[in-house]
Amino acid sequence: MPKITFVSADGGRTTVEASGGDSVMQTALANGVGGIVAECGGSMMCATCHVYVDEDWTSAVGEASDDERGMLDFAASEVRPASRLSCQIAITDDLDGLVVHLPDAQI
Repeated sequence: MPKITFVSADGGRTTVEASGGDSVMQTALANGVGGIVAECGGSMMCATCHVYVDEDWTSAVGEASDDERGMLDFAASEVRPASRLSCQIAITDDLDGLVVHLPDAQI
């Protein structure tokens, strides 16, 4: 199973196992990772699962779609080039070791 590391805004790290096909958001919620609110449940209708993909992983994860970039305009924290909605990042074996950083606020 791929492992994902979530880095909180204060630098704390939580590494969890993920199931292929789930999203990074689903993985966070299933493992009690704080800092992901996911108000819409993964429908890309809010920006409360905003994360910053670690620079070592940006190419593996890929770029946000136009719709995702539009939704990121509603993020509570600064939007950066590595910003993604975690509900839109599907877990694959290629993402084993993925590191995402959580913003200081989601709402």
